[in-house]
Amino acid sequence: MSNTDKRGKLEENPFSFFISKDRKLHISFNHKEVMVLKDNKASELIRKMDQASDFEIQMLLAKATGNFKHGNER
Repeated sequence: MSNTDKRGKLEENPFSFFISKDRKLHISFNHKEVMVLKDNKASELIRKMDQASDFEIQMLLAKATGNFKHGNER
């Protein structure tokens, strides 16, 4: 397990995504949409996810959402 995911939350695959026809990246956390990326940010993240493993995709999506969950929240 990585130091960046000490509690193993990303192993449960809480993040999901889909790419719309207009190349927008819709990011969901526990089946609720939390962010939509478009233009260069979406293209860059899609390019990174094409070469990443499942855990790395979860990490990329978590980082893209920013300061989303703190350690003391449930």
